[in-house]
Amino acid sequence: MASVPAVQNDAWYLSLLGVAESFRTASPPKIKHCIHCLQAIFQLKPPQRIEARTHVQLGSLLFTHTKNIDLARSHLDKAWTMSQSITSFDDVKFEAASLLARIYEQQNQLHLAKQMLRKAIGISQQSAYWHCRLLFQLAQIHTQEKDFISACDLLGVGSDYAVVAGSEYTRCLFLLSKGMLLLIDKKWVETHAVLSTCGTIIDSYQGSPSNKESLKVFFLVLQVCHYLMSGQVKSVKGALKQLQQSIQSITMLHSDDDSTSNTAADMFHWLPKEHMCVLVYLVTVMHSMQAGYMDKAQKYTDKALLQIEKLKILDSHPILSSFQLMLLEHIIMCRLVMGQKSLAVQEISQACQVCVSNQRLFNTHGAQLHTLLGLYSMSMNCMDSAEAQFNTALSLTQQTELWQFVSLNLSIVYLRSGNRQQELLQLLERINPETIQTNSHSLRAAAFYVRGLQAFFQARYNEAKRFLRETLKMSNEEDLNRLTACSLVLLGHIFLSLGNTRESMNMVLPAMQLAGKIPDMYVQLWASALLRDLYHLAGDPVRESDGYRMHSSFSQQLLKDHIDSSQQPEHSLIQWTEGPCPTHLLQQEGASTSIL
Repeated sequence: MASVPAVQNDAWYLSLLGVAESFRTASPPKIKHCIHCLQAIFQLKPPQRIEARTHVQLGSLLFTHTKNIDLARSHLDKAWTMSQSITSFDDVKFEAASLLARIYEQQNQLHLAKQMLRKAIGISQQSAYWHCRLLFQLAQIHTQEKDFISACDLLGVGSDYAVVAGSEYTRCLFLLSKGMLLLIDKKWVETHAVLSTCGTIIDSYQGSPSNKESLKVFFLVLQVCHYLMSGQVKSVKGALKQLQQSIQSITMLHSDDDSTSNTAADMFHWLPKEHMCVLVYLVTVMHSMQAGYMDKAQKYTDKALLQIEKLKILDSHPILSSFQLMLLEHIIMCRLVMGQKSLAVQEISQACQVCVSNQRLFNTHGAQLHTLLGLYSMSMNCMDSAEAQFNTALSLTQQTELWQFVSLNLSIVYLRSGNRQQELLQLLERINPETIQTNSHSLRAAAFYVRGLQAFFQARYNEAKRFLRETLKMSNEEDLNRLTACSLVLLGHIFLSLGNTRESMNMVLPAMQLAGKIPDMYVQLWASALLRDLYHLAGDPVRESDGYRMHSSFSQQLLKDHIDSSQQPEHSLIQWTEGPCPTHLLQQEGASTSIL
C-alpha cells in the first residue's frame, strides 16, 4: 500500500505538467496560468528530482516572460543547490547555472555571472553539450567587457575540448568565434592563422551538409569583414561571391535530410538560416557602399530590412536590432551621397529609435549616430552643427578607424569654414597619410585626398596634384569609385585654375561618367559646373548650354531636397550633442518610412 500515494502523486504531477505546457503553448501563451500549475506541484511534496526540475521551469518562465527577476533567481538558486546532491542530473543543474548567470548579467553583476559559470564549467567536463555551451557563455561575457584575451583563451579551451569530445564541427565553431574576436581586436596575424586552420577543417569536414555550409558561411563572413575593415573593396570580391553562393546553397538544404549526429557536442548553431541571410545582405551592403554602388546598396538594404521586420514578428532576437542599425548606418551614408537628405534624416531618426529601445546599442553606437548627424549637417551646409556632432563623436569613440574617419570629415569642415587654420593644422598632423596608424587602405587614400583638398584651397596646385594622384593610384587599386570620382573632379578644377583646359576636360568627363554610375549628386553638380565653363572657354555654345541645363537640374533637385529636409522635425536632431536622444523628435513607430 505504501506505493499507492507515490503513484497518485506521479499522476498528479504529470497532469499538472501537461496542463502547464498547454497554457505555455497556447496562442497567446497563458503564462500566469502556467506558473500557477507549476507552483501547485510543490503542494504534492514531490521527490527531490521533480522539485528541482520544477524550480528550473519556474525560474526560466519568470525570467523570460515576467519582470519578477528576484523570484526567478530564488527558484534557480534552489534548483542549483538541490541538483548538487542528485546524480545524473546535468540538464537541470547546468540549465539553472546558465540562467542564473544570465540574470546576473542582466542585473549588471558580471562578477557573479562569471563566478557562477566558472563553477559550472569546473564540474561539467563529463557533459559535452553543457561544457561547450557554458564556455561559449562565459566567453561572451568577457567579450562584452572587451576582455578579448580571456574570451579567446576560453574559446581555445573549448576548441581543445571539442577535439577530445570528437566534434570537429564544434571545434571549428570555437575557432571561428576566436577568429571573430581577434578580428575585432585588430590582431591581424593571429586572425589569419586561425582562419587558415578553420579553412582546412571545413574543407575536410565529413558531417552533415547543412553544418558544413553553416561553417562555410561563418568563415566567409569573417573573410569578407577582414577585407572590408582593411578597405580592400576589390580584393574582397572573390570571397563575397563565394559567400553569396554559399548562402544560396544553405537555403536550399533541408535539415530533415541531414543525418543526426550522435555527438552531444555537435548540438550548436551559430545563427539560424534566416539570420544568416540578413547578415549576407548586410555585408553586401557594406561592400556596395564602400565601392560606390549606391543603387545596389539600396536594393539589398530594402530586402534585408523587410526580412528583419518579418523575423521580428516571430522572434525579436536582439541581433536583429543590431543588423537593422548597421544597415541603416550604411544606407544613410548612401542617401547623403545620392543627395537624398530628406530620406537620410528620416533614417537617422529610425536609427536613433532602434538605439532608444536598446540601451546596449545606444552605448555601442552613440558615436556612429553623432557621426551620421555630422555628415548630414555637412550636406545641409550647417557647419557649426557638423563640427559639434563630429567633436561629440570623437569624444565617444574608442575605435581607431572611426576616429580617423570622423577626423577626416572634421578637417573638411574646417577647410570649408576658412578661418579654422590652427585647429585644421593640429588635426591634419594626426591624420597625415604618410604616418597615420591604420590598416585601412581606403582611409589612407582618403587622407591623401584631404591633404590634396587643403593644398587646393591654399592654391598650392602642384602639391595638390601630387596628393590627388596618390589618391587616384590607391583608389584604382581597390575600386574605390567615389574617391576616384572626387579626385578626378578636383584635379579637373585644378587644371582649369591653371588654364590647362585640355587636361581639365580629361579629368572632368570621366569624373562625370563615374559620378553618374554611383550616383553621386554632389560630384555631378561640381563636374557639370566645370563642364559648362570648359565648353564656354572652348567656344562650344551647344555643349555649354547642355552643361548649364545639367547644372541647373542638379541644383534644383538638391535645393528642393534641402528645403524638404529642413522642414522635417527630425532635422532638429542636429542640435543634440549630449545626454539621451530627444525622443520627441524621432519618427514614431508605425509611421510611413522610405524603406518599407
